Amino acid sequence: MTRALIIGGGVAGTITAIALHEAGHEPLLFEAYDRSAEGVGAFLTLAVNGLDALLPLGLKDVVRSAGFDSPRMSIGLGDGTRLAEFPLGGTLPDGTVSQTVLRSDLYVALRDEAARRGIRVEYGKRLIGASQTKTHVRADFADGSHAEGDILIGADGLRSRVRTILDPEAPSPRYVPLLNTGGFAEGLSLPDEPGVLNMVFGRRVFFCHVVSADGRVWWFANPARRTEPTASELATLAGEKLRAELLHLVARDRTPAADIIRATRELYPAWPTYDFPTVPVWHRGRMVIIGDAAHATSPAAGQGASMAIEDAVTLAKCLRDVPDVERALTTYESLRRGRVEAVVAAGKRNGDQKVIGPVGRVVRDFFIKRAFAKPSEEDPNAFMWNHHIDWDEKVAV
Repeated sequence: MTRALIIGGGVAGTITAIALHEAGHEPLLFEAYDRSAEGVGAFLTLAVNGLDALLPLGLKDVVRSAGFDSPRMSIGLGDGTRLAEFPLGGTLPDGTVSQTVLRSDLYVALRDEAARRGIRVEYGKRLIGASQTKTHVRADFADGSHAEGDILIGADGLRSRVRTILDPEAPSPRYVPLLNTGGFAEGLSLPDEPGVLNMVFGRRVFFCHVVSADGRVWWFANPARRTEPTASELATLAGEKLRAELLHLVARDRTPAADIIRATRELYPAWPTYDFPTVPVWHRGRMVIIGDAAHATSPAAGQGASMAIEDAVTLAKCLRDVPDVERALTTYESLRRGRVEAVVAAGKRNGDQKVIGPVGRVVRDFFIKRAFAKPSEEDPNAFMWNHHIDWDEKVAV
């Protein structure tokens, strides 16, 4: 049995802990924030490949209970043209489709399930250092405590401390010139089918909304920002100032975006978008990084959470089937790196369509219309949705 120290108690870390527990190992989960830090964060859509990977862990229904079905997406332009509507990643054999869920609700559901399974979680444990020998690892925390185990897994996100411990020369995240914001509108009666993601390449901003099961309108927008904003710049772009900017950006669009923004009581403070084209070092000895720590992708790919889930399941399989830890981590990287870097590249391409000027918009809209007038027989994103991990298949070194 391997004793795994998992740094980061978010979605990636918690699913990793559950997957390792299912594989017969002993996970210990360390979260920097206090348990009460729940309830904060935006929403995400969990793609079918991520849900499929959860099935052998008994987590698919846990996740589905936290959100609502999102079987399709609709693509349109700011002039009111609706170009196409198509499945959002298809349907699993049991009828499961993609899910839209609050990140905090997903976290709470997974946290409670981990507790139900007897997985130990410690809160308020901020990693400051780690070391290893040929046979053990040690994690040191800011409160003066430490923990020892057989392997250390960094599921600590974009600003990963474990990543810099593994490689002090690790690249910084790449700024994708988009901001993110959004919220929840109430009191509107839109004609849209609940669960369908309505995405609009507007004249000045990309905007997406979806009507939830309870009638609220969940939405996000991606204002373009050519240069990376400072923390102070983001702090000033909040509240009514942010609302005014968004209303200006959607003013020329013939969509419900302006009504949705006005009907939103509180807007998410804007935050910048980042990704990692590649991270050279994923593991050294008995330490490894997963999820956003290794391969953050733009939200435009719709795959961030699903990639973390696939990582967790694949890593657990490797540690289950490959007796030597270092060989198991090498095998894990060989199974994951090519796929996740392709997903990051796809997310970058999708995001680039949102960052254009007036002339570029005309060209973009022309080609988008032509593409949907003569759709390709092959979905370029199918490689993302169709990925399947066979939990029962033994990993080959």
